[in-house]
Amino acid sequence: MIDNKDMNNEQLTVIKPDDWHLHLRDGLMLEAVLPYSAKQFSRAIIMPNLSQPLINIDLATNYKKSILDALPDDSNFQPLMTLYLTDNVDIKQLEQGYMDGIFTAAKLYPANATTNSSFGVSDIKNIDSAIKLMADMGMPLLIHGEVTDKNIDIFDREAIFIDKILKPLIDKNSNLKIVLEHITTKQAVDFVKQSGDNIAATITPHHMMINRSDIFNGGINPHLYCLPIAKRESHRIAVRQAATSGNHKFFLGTDSAPHIIGNKENSCGCAGIFNAPSAIEIYTSIFAADDMLANLERFISINGAKFYGLPINKDFITIKKQDHIIDKIITTRHNEKILPFMAGEKINWTIIK
Repeated sequence: MIDNKDMNNEQLTVIKPDDWHLHLRDGLMLEAVLPYSAKQFSRAIIMPNLSQPLINIDLATNYKKSILDALPDDSNFQPLMTLYLTDNVDIKQLEQGYMDGIFTAAKLYPANATTNSSFGVSDIKNIDSAIKLMADMGMPLLIHGEVTDKNIDIFDREAIFIDKILKPLIDKNSNLKIVLEHITTKQAVDFVKQSGDNIAATITPHHMMINRSDIFNGGINPHLYCLPIAKRESHRIAVRQAATSGNHKFFLGTDSAPHIIGNKENSCGCAGIFNAPSAIEIYTSIFAADDMLANLERFISINGAKFYGLPINKDFITIKKQDHIIDKIITTRHNEKILPFMAGEKINWTIIK
């Protein structure tokens, strides 16, 4: 961990971080965005919601190979694969994949909750046997925590999911390891804090920085649209305070989710914010602004590994207080454009090694 000689207000050296929630897509998009995560992170939990969701061992194995093949030659980045849960999840694949180390966790998408989630779970009761098996094995369940009832306001869907689905789920499976992903509300913060050590949460950089008003500031800003959607300012503050607090139940998950500009800026834009190019610098700027740099390493490098029962990384990175302009555009080999979070803006921390 950081000690006094390694940290001051100008420079700090920390254990190399991990990203516990990452979308890499596939094809040319994967090739374009992967180097940014591989530079900043040692490992990442890879989301399985591709256009062909990762519902079995073969699909996950082949996708992992695609990731490894696309890595820069000097990279030691380790993708940690997840199984996409469906109403008809193959229990044998779930068990074998976890026991053989192919799957680190399984992901629950309520059907139609977000990008490529149409194959997700329509009723939590449909996966009761899978959840019981996961609890028995100690396999983490990663949850996109939103209900999808169209009659429920989009800004209330996380809080209602916690009350209506998550609490009964835990009552039935008290030893199940759960990560409530990309939390956005005070209700989620309070729930995680009050739960046992088998319940944790990931927090994104953008949900620490933007509230729902930012999406409409000066017009509609489609590149700030993500799911779960940003909430009121009071919720943003609660989430930010949870992340910077040092509490071991909260850890980094960027939820970096790239889309080409044309798919964001159209009549039905895709949900997702691409923050991979400067994720660690943004997190560091937030912790520094809140005078919480002493807690940064726990959040980005330690809490997640401990929750997953994985070893702490042995490599280090050094972050310096130095102006840094975030890339304006990322371009694929076929000249498709991707706009990063805070594109063209200046932040005052930079990874220097």
